[in-house]
Amino acid sequence: MLHLTPQVILLSVAANSATCLAPQRPFVPNDPAAVIEFADLIRQDFESYITDIQRHFRCLEDERVRAFEEARLVSQDYGAFVSSMGKD
Repeated sequence: MLHLTPQVILLSVAANSATCLAPQRPFVPNDPAAVIEFADLIRQDFESYITDIQRHFRCLEDERVRAFEEARLVSQDYGAFVSSMGKD
């Protein structure tokens, strides 16, 4: 079963690495008239950003937890490997 570990890790990293993309900051025009004219759209952009950045933070936290667990398992596997190398 140990021979499957690299493929599982690779698939896990590939699946998670593309999911935690930070949202783009909302655009606010420099022109005060444009700000007034597009106030509703700008407000919606800010509200969407706040929702999206919260989702991003949750994703990063989930990835942190996953990475720590993976590192713990890899450390165990490495310990077992090192132990097995000393039993020649």
